[in-house]
Amino acid sequence: MRDDIRDLITGNNHCVLATVCGTRPHCSLMSYVADEQCHELYMITFRQSQKYTNLLNNPSVSLLIDTREQDTGNKRPRARALTISGVFRDIHDHAKKESVRSRLIARHPHLKELASHPDAEPFSVMVDSVLLLEGVTEAYFEQE
Repeated sequence: MRDDIRDLITGNNHCVLATVCGTRPHCSLMSYVADEQCHELYMITFRQSQKYTNLLNNPSVSLLIDTREQDTGNKRPRARALTISGVFRDIHDHAKKESVRSRLIARHPHLKELASHPDAEPFSVMVDSVLLLEGVTEAYFEQE
């Protein structure tokens, strides 16, 4: 993965997670943390949420991370958007699950209540491919 793509992933805090409910897309704004190589992104949600049900029924996901908040005004033409195609993975290892909870809380203190809730479930998205759009004319695709 290119350094600029890793920097975009690690330099942001939020993404849009797209799941599938039957034949319809379902989008959720999510806070995340990534592993060091940015091959795996971690999030947390309630087990009873629509997104978690969708993830269990269809593990294929898409994530969107962008720079629209940073690239405003005359910088708008340089805005970047990263689409990540990936696969949902449940975290079964208890130690890893607790590590993910801790990392999420450390990076996103506002998630403490959610992450501490007994019905909250950390999960990961394994990256399959990335599509980086830079402005409206430049695109770069990479398959993992």
